[in-house]
Amino acid sequence: MKTVDPTVENETSARARRRTKSSRGKGRSRAEADEHRSRGGDRSAKQRGTKRPERAVEEAMLRRYAISRDPALRDELVRRFMPLARSLALRYQGTRESIEDLFQVAYLGLVKAVDGFDPRRARSFTTYAVPTILGELRRHFRDRVWNLRLPRSLQERTAKVEEVMAALGDELAHSPTVSQVAERADLEVEEVLEAMSAAEARRTLSLDMPRAREEESDPVIDTLGGSDLSYDAVEARLSAPDADLDERELLVLRLRFGANKTQYEIGTELGVSQMQVSRIMRGALRKLLAAVQGSDEPAVAAR
Repeated sequence: MKTVDPTVENETSARARRRTKSSRGKGRSRAEADEHRSRGGDRSAKQRGTKRPERAVEEAMLRRYAISRDPALRDELVRRFMPLARSLALRYQGTRESIEDLFQVAYLGLVKAVDGFDPRRARSFTTYAVPTILGELRRHFRDRVWNLRLPRSLQERTAKVEEVMAALGDELAHSPTVSQVAERADLEVEEVLEAMSAAEARRTLSLDMPRAREEESDPVIDTLGGSDLSYDAVEARLSAPDADLDERELLVLRLRFGANKTQYEIGTELGVSQMQVSRIMRGALRKLLAAVQGSDEPAVAAR
């Protein structure tokens, strides 16, 4: 009778149990992996199932509207694509324009995109709507925002610089330097500075507005200097005795500038022609100018 060593029998049994356990674990892992893939596939199918019918519905609506031009259908299309318009308007957030105003401009561009979209030519409505909406926003900044008319290239550069400044401000968490803006916008530093100065032309202040917030504050125009003609009048009056004017020249000047009469009225009063009055007045003014300038010779009148 053949005998078996108990130690060998125990080792053989342990090896068999390990192989069985390993095969069961592998089978369980593969089953779990298949189940996971199956569930993931189901979720992907569900997501595709929700997106594709939605997109198919929008495409069908666009085709129907291109034929029928139904206002109610257009309103529904605009409502569906309003998030796209808002996302494009948010690119200009941080500028001096109100975000609500930018939303309205983007919605206007969206309406134009819906009206102008031709399903027979364009593959996707989004590829057609995005440049249309962005063009409407840029046109708003170019035509409506500026109080002073500047070259179109400068306006577009200013909008680009402001957009870059807003983006860099979000990335750096502080205001960017001019050099950083120039590097990101691919511009020279001088061009960035010019664009930043041009941005001030968007808003102008009325000269009639008060200097301070108080209602009784003086307007800005009262603080602006100007030419005071009184000094010229005083100099002319002081120089008149040295101008050696005769009585007729003095009378012509007094009637013209003192009584505010025309040359024809002066000629009628003195009994001379209008041409003679003009000649007398030019000669008298030359003498006055020479006296004011301190010249010994009469100044030559400009012809």
